This record gives sequence, structure tokens and C-alpha cells, in this order.
Amino acid sequence: MSDLKLFRIGAENANDDVCEIQGSSLALEKSLQTLIEQNLETFLGVRFLASEFSTGREHGGRMDTLGIDENMCPVIIEYKRSSNMNVINQGLFYLDWLVTHRGDFEMLVLKQFGEDAAKTVEWSAPRLICIAGDFSKYDEHAIKQMNHNIELIRYVKFDNDLLLLEQVNAVSAPASSTVMSATNGTVASDKPKQKYKTVSQYLESADDELRALFDSLKDHLEAIGDDVQFKPLRFYFAFKRIKNFACVEVKTQERKLIVHVKINPDKIELQDGFTRDVRTIGHFGTGDLEITIRSTDDLEKAKPLFEKSYENA
Repeated sequence: MSDLKLFRIGAENANDDVCEIQGSSLALEKSLQTLIEQNLETFLGVRFLASEFSTGREHGGRMDTLGIDENMCPVIIEYKRSSNMNVINQGLFYLDWLVTHRGDFEMLVLKQFGEDAAKTVEWSAPRLICIAGDFSKYDEHAIKQMNHNIELIRYVKFDNDLLLLEQVNAVSAPASSTVMSATNGTVASDKPKQKYKTVSQYLESADDELRALFDSLKDHLEAIGDDVQFKPLRFYFAFKRIKNFACVEVKTQERKLIVHVKINPDKIELQDGFTRDVRTIGHFGTGDLEITIRSTDDLEKAKPLFEKSYENA
């Protein structure tokens, strides 16, 4: 159980006394699930697709919440409603069904967001998010033994109008061209329908200097906070907390790295050849500000922007 505490300070309290706001993580109610679903993108950076989605009579289950994240990865969200509920195993059960029934998921995306979105679903990194009032040390240990993208998020309600979502632990599975079914050992192909060179392949073919520059960038981004996750996707590398804060492309011919970050371009002074406003320009990844890294000097100059984006995420 986290010892995180919330206090009210300021003029509302007599003599500027500090007052602790008592939090509650009682059994999760349906109303909280509804609140999260109605504000899913704000809370978790995930677009809502379905609630209580049935996996069919043969499979016999219902996913609490189904969505797609900003990297176009499928997301299953399961809520722990009682202390003896094994929400992680239940979520893995649904995750296994999902990767072997891709057509059902892509049809949902098609109906909700259109054909272009359905064609760009990123199957290399489906995610399971478990939300509960608390997790045990055994839960945190268990997800480290599983080769899946699993995140544990604890919630605490304060008074009637404050909700805390705290990422307790997160595990990222290695990027792979296949997704293995956990129950029957079948393999589902994860190759895109069209053959494009992936960002990992671009990095492999880069010269030593560009790879060293990428390694320095990666080291810095991962060191910004202990909650940073590194996600190799098809066309970019995502660095994220609960949401992305940096998306990196490798441009081997131009010998440069392109990084998109979540900073309002109007809030900084843009520099030609270094920073660019891409709010109206299509690009891979997320973020309104594009940063070009060609040298270690560029990297040093960009570090405050990376840290600001981390705070915004």
C-alpha cells in the first residue's frame, strides 16, 4: 500500500493550518468504471471502444473496458473489484483471446474511427491495464515474470471531487514480430500487410555515430524518471509514462533523429532546423513539437524540452 498523502493548505484553513484529506480505495464501484470510460483519453491516453465487451459464448467472458491507445495499440482494462479477485490472470485470459481474434477488434476500430485507423492497428504491443484500490507485492512480482505489456494502476478517491491514479508498476514485453497465444501455443503473425522498413531496422542499418547518438538520447529519456517505459513500435520508438512524452524516428540517410514531444509550440521560441510546429503536419507518433537531433550539442539543447514533455505526460 502506498503511503502517498494529500493535504489541503492555504487561506481556507484557519491560521494556515495544514489539513490532510482522507483518501478511500474501497471496493471499486461501477460508477468509477463509467467515469474512467467517459474520460479515458484524459486519464490514460486511450480512446474508448467498448464496455463489457463479450468474447462470445465459447470463450465465456466480458472485458471490462476495451480501447486503443495513442500508439494504435489495443488496450484491455480490467478493474479489481474485490481483494480476492485475480485481475491479472483474468486480463491475460482476455489478452490471449484478443490477439487471436484481431478481426473483431479491427472491426470495432473501423466502426468507431474509420478504415484508416483500422488498417494501422499496432499488434506488436497490445496492453493490459489493471486498475485497483491496491495491489500486493505478489501482484507486482507476478507481472515481472510474464512476457506481456502489463500496467498496474492504483486509484484513491479523495473527498467527492478528487481522483488519484498512481502507476504502481509497469512491465514492457520485448518487441516481437509475433504474438504467442498463452493457452494453445499458436502463433499469430504480427507483420504489417505492406512491407515497410521498421524503425528498428533503420537503427540497425545506421552508422556507428548515429547509433551512438540514439543510445545517448535513449539513456537520457529513460533516466528522466523511474516510471519511463521504452516501447519499440513499427515506425518509431515511444518513451512513455502513462502517456507518451517522446516519440523517436531514425533517419539514416539524413543522419539525424526526429523526436516528437508534447509541448505547445506557441510556448517556446522555434529555431529553424531544430524545432518545428507540426500541429498541422502529419507524422508518426504523438506530440505537437518536432525536435531534430543531429549532434550531441543538439541533444544537450533539447534536454530541457524532453523534461518539460515528461512533466506534461
